Amino acid sequence: MTQANLTFHERVDAALHDETLQTAISRATTRFVGNRANALAALTDEAALRDQARAVRAKALARLDELLIRLSDNVTAQGGHVHWAEDGAAVSRYIADLAQDRGVRLIAKSKSMASEEIHLNQALEALGMEIAETDLGEYIIQLAGETPSHIVGPAIHKTRQQVSSLFEQHLGMSPTDDVPTMTRTAREALRRQFLQADMGISGVNFGVADSGAIVLVENEGNGRLTTTLPRIHVAVMGIERVVESLDDLKILLQVLARSATGQKLSVYTSLLSGPARPQEPDGPEEFHLILLDNGRSTILGGPYAESLLCIRCGACLNICPVYQAIGGHAYGGVYSGPIGAVLTPLLQPELPDQHHLPYASSLCGACQEVCPVRIPIPDLLLRLRADAVAAGKAAPGEHLAMRGWQIMMSNPAFYRAGSKLAALGSGLLAKDGRIEQLPPPLDTWTNRRDFPPVARKTFTARWEERQQEQAREE
Repeated sequence: MTQANLTFHERVDAALHDETLQTAISRATTRFVGNRANALAALTDEAALRDQARAVRAKALARLDELLIRLSDNVTAQGGHVHWAEDGAAVSRYIADLAQDRGVRLIAKSKSMASEEIHLNQALEALGMEIAETDLGEYIIQLAGETPSHIVGPAIHKTRQQVSSLFEQHLGMSPTDDVPTMTRTAREALRRQFLQADMGISGVNFGVADSGAIVLVENEGNGRLTTTLPRIHVAVMGIERVVESLDDLKILLQVLARSATGQKLSVYTSLLSGPARPQEPDGPEEFHLILLDNGRSTILGGPYAESLLCIRCGACLNICPVYQAIGGHAYGGVYSGPIGAVLTPLLQPELPDQHHLPYASSLCGACQEVCPVRIPIPDLLLRLRADAVAAGKAAPGEHLAMRGWQIMMSNPAFYRAGSKLAALGSGLLAKDGRIEQLPPPLDTWTNRRDFPPVARKTFTARWEERQQEQAREE
């Protein structure tokens, strides 16, 4: 059975029992978290910079219509073409028509979460087009037939041994787990794709309204090759990714790389403005910017508008104990981790079990603490949980449990009786100060961890005893 055919709880269970996945995710997220902490510690005033970044993003969303029109006008003035796409189907139709009209045979593609969100590769391949992912992580998961496991590192769930097996199978590489050898093998295969591609498709980290430039942030250089070697460059941009000026961009670039990978600045930060000019030695003959809505305008006017502040750094994934335990594919959608648990129900409501995602959180608040633009992710998750209950998505047993909890917590006599029964019952089950196995359905907790027994005396009882002792001493 494939991941797509599994329920959310089945995917989670499979991830929790995948020791190879656990090892790979732990290595990657531990490294990302440490690098981020070191990079931000070097700043003079990290808090002030994050406040500025949030203000920049909030300002852009408040003036989104104005900035998008300005961006469109400036792109057009520089010889580019702008297409407004309501959804993924509109993006696919536009690119397919363009490719067929220009005789495109091969498309080279750099990393783009927006294109993953609308399943662009599958749509174009269904029309007979060949798509070659050029980001190394995206290339690996394309060979594996998978979707990204992480916003920044699509293949962080793969070990070098797994990557080696893929390259042996698809690229004819001799057996080895030597990273330089594997990288060289991938580079040789991708070089042919760059040279033969007629069209390059990229994402957009930010669009700068004042200049009409799009910004690409990457570490491998494949993005620059994708946007300059093919004769046609198509950039797919979520409409929320616009900023007003280069001054605003400067602030966001300072927090993006530090939050994502712990770098002061990514290796390649490219600002692209339209097709190549006559005097320029390289660049595309045509530039097309697709502004993708896909539900974003609806989100903007509702209670989840702050989710559109996200700059896709992945910091909340790296710090999240749930993501660290289950990886990205268990979430079922393109976006994973805490921000994915918010965005997927909003941007991919067609997924059958997306209403479970807001519950994939301990609400510890670590995601909000590391977010460079201070998105209140726990608040949004709680709101989505309430929406799921209002929509009738809660299990019948959950309604009964919550009703019972409400009755007990609102009646002091019931609360005291329940506390005594819980202390008695857990005391019978405890061994050496811990409970190793609870009865169903509570055994889902103790299948993975021990449970502490309920204290024999409540805090209230202990407080009363202490007050009485102090009174006697006086």
